Amino acid sequence: MTTGAGVGDNQGVGTPVEDTFAEAIATSPRRARTRERLLDAALTLFAEVGVDATSIEAICERAGFTRGAFYSNFSDRSALIDALAAREQGRAISELRDAIEASPWNDVPEGTDDVGAVASVATQLLDALTIDRRWALVNGEMRLMALRDRSLAPAHEARENLLLDAIADEIRRLTACLGRRLAIPDRTFVRLLWAGFQADLEAADRSLGTDHPTTAVELATSWIPEVVTRLTVPAEPSP
Repeated sequence: MTTGAGVGDNQGVGTPVEDTFAEAIATSPRRARTRERLLDAALTLFAEVGVDATSIEAICERAGFTRGAFYSNFSDRSALIDALAAREQGRAISELRDAIEASPWNDVPEGTDDVGAVASVATQLLDALTIDRRWALVNGEMRLMALRDRSLAPAHEARENLLLDAIADEIRRLTACLGRRLAIPDRTFVRLLWAGFQADLEAADRSLGTDHPTTAVELATSWIPEVVTRLTVPAEPSP
């Protein structure tokens, strides 16, 4: 099928989220490994005891480094949080892009209104994403922190806007691959998907240990295809 914009058009072009991620790790291999261990330790501790309750000393102890190693990589805890968000968001966007590249678009009729066909694509894309419960917990807590403390709101909003813009870029490519275009502004569309998937992540987490556990992917694939088919229209053929 004709893919319009084509899945390869953005190859080699990083989103702001990915550029931030790349800048964070563009250092010597040894220093990059140190940063990764500090970020991994922070992510685990943030998820275990909370962002506010985690000290720099605790992060260093969990990672096996001194405070000097911390401050040679991050100016303060806020800088570490920014780097952690950039890493996790960059990974998600990279996974989504790779999944779009790998999807068998020729199996989907161009401009399709077939919810089943779209569901198959959506399931494949969502299955390709690494859903880390630790980051879901940390991101949710940072959202609440930004609501409680207005001084934290600008940084959190900036991080979310970078992510939503990057997702919007990939959604435009995805709909083009399906021979469709969005019927509403792309940021509005992405916000709907993002809010719904966040709710699915929380619902899936609450289901753990119950008689009917589920996953965010299972929940999302029950409604995303319908949203996509109803909020997109067949793309106009290229001249």
